[in-house]
Amino acid sequence: MVAVVENKITGQIITTKAKIVDEQGNEHEILCVGPLFVLPDFQNKGIGSMLLKHSIQEAKGLGFSGMILLGNPDYYHSFGFINAQEYGISNKEDNNFESFMAIELQNNGLDTINGEFFEDNAFDIKPDELVEFEKNFSYKEKLVTDTQFEH
Repeated sequence: MVAVVENKITGQIITTKAKIVDEQGNEHEILCVGPLFVLPDFQNKGIGSMLLKHSIQEAKGLGFSGMILLGNPDYYHSFGFINAQEYGISNKEDNNFESFMAIELQNNGLDTINGEFFEDNAFDIKPDELVEFEKNFSYKEKLVTDTQFEH
């Protein structure tokens, strides 16, 4: 979804299908949120909150049981996201950390879903494929911000 102000895209949120694989190898479909982005000049105006709330409501309406994301706990806790470990969910390296969060979308939607989280295969990027893909665009300097890898 995108947010548009005066015919300009000012923010976006991407939600993809993902899965939790339990100890028996059963796969449970959930959603993965991210990235959520708002242009700097439009931040702190409620656009990101609107995008996230709308995405949550749409996912509930579609019957998904839960969503997972990696992000700043100080921000996402206010929307109901909690540490995924509370639901017995870990990442595929069997790790857990505070910025790895989940939210139930249905009553008791994650009660019986636990195990390892796997994002969509679209995120499996081979370095040589990325180099080839980037050749389609004009050169831009890659920057790393102070908070980019904080969470």
